[in-house]
Amino acid sequence: MPKIKPFRGLRPPVELVEQVESRPYDVLSSEEARAEAGDNEKSLYHIIKPEINFPEGTSEYDPRVYESGAEQFRKFQQEGWLVPDADDCYYLYAQTMNGRTQYGWVVCASVEDYMQGVIKKHELTRADKEEDRMKHVRTSSAHIEPVFLAYHPRPVLLALRQKYAAQAPVYDFVAPIDGFRHQLWLVSDKADQATITAEFEQMNALYIADGHHRSAAAALVGAERARQTPGATGEEEFNYYMAVCFPADELTILDYNRVVKDLNGMTPEAFLEALAKNFDVTAKGPEPYRPQQPHEFALYLEGTWYALNAHEGTYDPTDPIGVLDVDISSRLILDELLGIKDLRKDKRIDFVGGLRGLDELQRRVDSGEMKMALALYPVSMQQIMDIADSGKIMPPKATWFEPKLRSGLIIHKF
Repeated sequence: MPKIKPFRGLRPPVELVEQVESRPYDVLSSEEARAEAGDNEKSLYHIIKPEINFPEGTSEYDPRVYESGAEQFRKFQQEGWLVPDADDCYYLYAQTMNGRTQYGWVVCASVEDYMQGVIKKHELTRADKEEDRMKHVRTSSAHIEPVFLAYHPRPVLLALRQKYAAQAPVYDFVAPIDGFRHQLWLVSDKADQATITAEFEQMNALYIADGHHRSAAAALVGAERARQTPGATGEEEFNYYMAVCFPADELTILDYNRVVKDLNGMTPEAFLEALAKNFDVTAKGPEPYRPQQPHEFALYLEGTWYALNAHEGTYDPTDPIGVLDVDISSRLILDELLGIKDLRKDKRIDFVGGLRGLDELQRRVDSGEMKMALALYPVSMQQIMDIADSGKIMPPKATWFEPKLRSGLIIHKF
């Protein structure tokens, strides 16, 4: 049922790819982007984090910033740092983290499929973040960074990817900072393209793993362009947006943990006593402790780690939302005990992706910045798809996918 198509990607020449490529715009601050770009004028951060083109302190939402990003995008093309492929292609993209490789198909996905729910979401989007991405897409007339989609595995696609993975890739490099390997192959053969298109048409749905705001922005700008284009057929490039589609069984979801500034007026002793109402609380000592199974949490408080095991009856195992550890912890710890009602807006809480490790949780508490940390067992991809299929929405800050897609390997221009 999903409609996809190949496209004529804009890509860096092989010898420039490691100067151009970058981390995604939303995983680092303006200061970090400025530092990583340094004096490299070819860094994609000049396009996706264009506030770095201005003096420090310039708002990333300043209208001049969006125009600068579009201007830099034009410059990259004029200078030959981004070059269009000769023909429409699909692309095979591989990421290797800790010896484990996952392969995704880079495609143009349908705006209409997003609007009609064929591309399914599991998170709410925020209007301000949608508008930010819309301005970026609108001013550049391009999808600079891809959306991360998942699909139920298909044997034909597995066999086809093995064929390409046995060949020499166009790009093959290890990214700085995280040390993950990234590889890319072009799929220009028309018969193979037809096979990929047909396989996707036989799927029931695609699932957004990461990139809900990019999907929403691409769809809204696409619909906007369609209204502005007399005689639009629905096949124009703005009716599609760039996505990397991975088989769901290959994806890695890490824990997405919480740190909190205070105990809502309670002493540590009173807080631990209050936790015992809904959890078995077991002291584990000063060494970091990781939850071993669903419904077990790890609490770090006053130099000690504790295992918190939720009592039976505190969650509904038949409810796809209520059974999630992010929901259990939000209801029974953050809301009921700490008075944190809105995870998106409350300034007393922050979130730490699992790649940073439990040591980062401990560091932020030991430094005095935070009072306590809570580590969660990660959700599964099956849970995400079940929730998306049910039409429900996951609690905020529930998933952290690694490795992140690298930006700048391919761009979709419309």
